[in-house]
Amino acid sequence: MSNEPLPDPESRLKSTLQVTETDDTNLEFMVPEPPFEKISKLRLLTFIALMATSQILSQALLAQSLVPSPYTAKSFGVEGDQGQISWMTAAYSLSVGTFILISGRVGDLLGYKKVYLASYLSLALWSLLAGLSQYSGSIEFLDICRALQGLSVSAAVPNALGLLGHYLPVGKLRNLAFGFFGAVAPLGFVLGALMSSVLAQFASWPWAFYITAIVSVVKTAVSIFVIPKNIVTVHKNLTAHHFDLYGAATGISGLVLINFALNQGPVVGWRVPYVYILLLVGAAFMGAFVWIERVATHPLVPKLNTAVVFTLACIAFGWSSFGIWIYYTFRFAYDILSLSPLIASVQFIPSCIAGLLAGMITANLIHRVPASIMLMISMACFVGGLVIMGLRPRGQIYWAQKFPSIVVACFGMDISFPSGILILSNKLPRRHQGLAASLVTTIVNYAISIGLGLAGTVEYYKIQNGADTYTGIRSAFYMGMALSATGLVCSAVFVYYQLVRHRHSAYKI
Repeated sequence: MSNEPLPDPESRLKSTLQVTETDDTNLEFMVPEPPFEKISKLRLLTFIALMATSQILSQALLAQSLVPSPYTAKSFGVEGDQGQISWMTAAYSLSVGTFILISGRVGDLLGYKKVYLASYLSLALWSLLAGLSQYSGSIEFLDICRALQGLSVSAAVPNALGLLGHYLPVGKLRNLAFGFFGAVAPLGFVLGALMSSVLAQFASWPWAFYITAIVSVVKTAVSIFVIPKNIVTVHKNLTAHHFDLYGAATGISGLVLINFALNQGPVVGWRVPYVYILLLVGAAFMGAFVWIERVATHPLVPKLNTAVVFTLACIAFGWSSFGIWIYYTFRFAYDILSLSPLIASVQFIPSCIAGLLAGMITANLIHRVPASIMLMISMACFVGGLVIMGLRPRGQIYWAQKFPSIVVACFGMDISFPSGILILSNKLPRRHQGLAASLVTTIVNYAISIGLGLAGTVEYYKIQNGADTYTGIRSAFYMGMALSATGLVCSAVFVYYQLVRHRHSAYKI
């Protein structure tokens, strides 16, 4: 037996992280309490499940205004105003997609657990106020509450992923945890859709928000005791210079303005000057953001290699088409088939099984199949889901095209999301796990909102030219098909890049 002393935990952690940034000397590598080797199986499984509920809640909140929108619109007297109705969902997606990147970076600096707990206290407050908005009679106040709900979720999701990525060692368990995190997304949406539609139909729609507030408070209390301490790598002598304030300001401004313009265009028309002026100003802010990130000492977005860029591009095209698919599938159910929100929600139950299956398959294959191949499969599923549903004729039975479309589209979603998270999580240092998660979730949520804006524009002008509702909805689906097909082409280029030009790294993620 060797008498050589064992390295202390801090030294072992430093060698494991292999951080290469220039400011290593200013880092303090915290040892989690309890460390991974000593945590009980029950607490570990509870911790992973607790983090996955963040994904469930984020998708349930998306459904809270989308699915029972006929009831909510009626209570505010805006039944015929599709622009007002769409903002109940768009306000949430806009703030989630805009602030996730910033929230992940804040978690990297201040600690994932702190930001995670604060996010759920904030979510409880704004969910309560969203429910109480019915007494204000102002749908604009509900939209504000929805946006601030999205801001809360934008802090919860990347920091949940940061906690998992920082605490779990690279390996099978980590892959399964990320796969499970992505796989429960359809379950979250279906639960949110069922709960909100049942409450809206048989009680009152605000109760969905009141229940969200209660769940958020309980989740905060449980998280305090379940989440291990010190899951963070912090800067010594932390100052404001470690946070890219100028990048955050320009990035947020650009994202908000572009998103607002693209979603407002279908409401008021693109001939209104302020719409395209805001779009141009937003593009200018994004140009400034890109330049600032290139020269900043501590940029929000570090330099990304080609594989990461391809991954994010594929996810952007795929999820923008998915947003169109989910929104207009419900529109088809309401406006063409005259289904109730409850029946439309029940029809999505198979997505729970499809999502769990896709997530687990991805977690087991991601280290055996090249990442580019996994993404190309997911893009093909997005295309398939859009084509099947988009070409559905009036009055067709559920099992003919809607059921297969739901199954196929969920495979696209639940293969691309965990694949993207795993690729970026393993490409960036462990102290940037919040950032890794943020990049993917930012692209996912922002792409959904942008896709809806583009599809809404197509539908708006189609109807303006005399088309009926069915033709307008089908035209929106065509927009989704174009976006998903572009993602498929992008993934094919990624396959060529990874397998033909860089064969030695084809299986590395």
